[in-house]
Amino acid sequence: MPSTALKILLVEDDELFRLGLRVRLQQEPELEIVAEAEDGETAIELAKQHPLDIALLDVGLPGIGGIEACRQIKQQHPQLPVLVLTSHSQKTLIARLIEAGVQGYCLKGIAAEKLVLALRSVAAGASWWDETATKEIQSKFESSPNQNNSKISSITTNPLTQREQEILSLIAKGKTNQEIAEVLYITTGTVRVHVHAILHKLEVRDRSQAVIVAMQTGLIK
Repeated sequence: MPSTALKILLVEDDELFRLGLRVRLQQEPELEIVAEAEDGETAIELAKQHPLDIALLDVGLPGIGGIEACRQIKQQHPQLPVLVLTSHSQKTLIARLIEAGVQGYCLKGIAAEKLVLALRSVAAGASWWDETATKEIQSKFESSPNQNNSKISSITTNPLTQREQEILSLIAKGKTNQEIAEVLYITTGTVRVHVHAILHKLEVRDRSQAVIVAMQTGLIK
């Protein structure tokens, strides 16, 4: 396993599902599952014991539950990204996950290659909300327009992180991944991850379409 592999904490109480996830993710040379837990309390302890790049966590955990586990992990390790994988999709749940500091949300049943991309994107500093979650965040925000929740507002009005916007602006200027990497002092691999995330979020196939959509929606000028 290369030293650059993403170190993952896998938290899932369904043993068979966890085994399937582990087998699939370990096929990726850039991913390494360094610890596993089946409840929130164990996850919190393991997060203290292991150097981690990301936590992949189910919400429906026994004990204190997934949301409280997320909150405590983020309090103790603010820089550790958390990607939630769950079968639940209630609007209230998504709002609570955002408040707990989660960076990403995927429904169980997501294609394996998309989950791998989500893990890499969130670990690289991007956010990742699948289409279902984005619609529900938007619907919650629209049904409570007076709610003072800047995090929900920012996701609703602009799905891209600040870094993704910077990269999209440079793409619009015709810059290659290598040139973008040099301008932003990051690796070309990190640029590629961000570009994948941008295309996914804007629901487009290529960079040109991303620029057109971004200009039409006012994400870039």
